[in-house]
Amino acid sequence: MSAPLTGQVALVTGASSGIGEAAARALAAAGARVVVVARREARLQAVVAQIESAGGQADYRAGDITDEAFALGVVKETVERCGRLDILVNSAGTIQATSVGGGDLQLWRETLELNLLASLYTCHAAIVPMRARGGGTIINVGSLACRTTSPVYNAYATSKHALYAMNDGLRQELGADGIRVALLLPGTVTTEIWTQIKDPQHSEAIRAHLNQEAAILPDELAAAIVHIATAPQHVNLSEVWVRATRDTAY
Repeated sequence: MSAPLTGQVALVTGASSGIGEAAARALAAAGARVVVVARREARLQAVVAQIESAGGQADYRAGDITDEAFALGVVKETVERCGRLDILVNSAGTIQATSVGGGDLQLWRETLELNLLASLYTCHAAIVPMRARGGGTIINVGSLACRTTSPVYNAYATSKHALYAMNDGLRQELGADGIRVALLLPGTVTTEIWTQIKDPQHSEAIRAHLNQEAAILPDELAAAIVHIATAPQHVNLSEVWVRATRDTAY
């Protein structure tokens, strides 16, 4: 019996670590040809090598997914090189400790660009080839932070609130086109994203939180992504919550 995604092509952003890397490996194991995208070329090469050593197919493009021209171009190039695009997974993201009144506006820009605009660009570009083929699956990785906020992590929560709204509007827009749109909403995940916090005080506070909190592993989220991509078209997977069921230290 062939793997469930044999013959399909998946594009995964943020694929040099964490959720994106795990998703790329899992989609390839399910039979998809995977194109991995992130800034760190050496790490992408290692991910491709891992996939190919396991018998899968993978390519990579290194670049800044927050650059509109690059984001649009990488989708176009994927379709030209692979002949199709069936699955788009937007997992690139960042988190910073910054507020409105006393915050760093540059950190706000970086957060909104990577967590929201990068997904907007790739979704915008993916719609055309998916419509032409009469279907596809778009999976945006959000966060349960879209349900709450705080002064210190307002930029992160704002970006996830906005992604939630964009995803819901996109789902309504594409419902008649056979394109499934899903939003993955995990709780605390043990990924490299936490090391990106530039404020040392908050970085230490987050690490202490992770050591006490039941956390989700990237491979578990990758399994959820494959589940969405392989589920029958009539199954409503527009919003998928993922929570830890055990204690895991970071």
